[in-house]
Amino acid sequence: MAKPITEQSEIKRLTDIYKGLPQNQFAVAQGLIVQAARLRVRLDQLWAEIQKNGEVEMFSQSERTEPYERERPAARLFTSTDKNYQSIIKQLNELTPPSAAKSKLAEMMKDG
Repeated sequence: MAKPITEQSEIKRLTDIYKGLPQNQFAVAQGLIVQAARLRVRLDQLWAEIQKNGEVEMFSQSERTEPYERERPAARLFTSTDKNYQSIIKQLNELTPPSAAKSKLAEMMKDG
């Protein structure tokens, strides 16, 4: 079984990837790295919940109304969290020079 992703392990992983940035850009990247790490951990938690309970559930406003199928709140949260995570990763990649970005992306895909 894969080792669970923690905020600290993800911060370390992303820091290793982006540590080659110029000092001023790395200072900006550090805040993005922390937020990306938090989002990655949350995504893994939400994904586990979705795998366990599914993306939809039966829901009723009251005992008198017929239940209907609706998207589970965890599925909605996963989608919005994933969009935020992707946005931060894009910002981080925009800080890297074009040639470095390609190698960093390849490295991330190999690790992820």
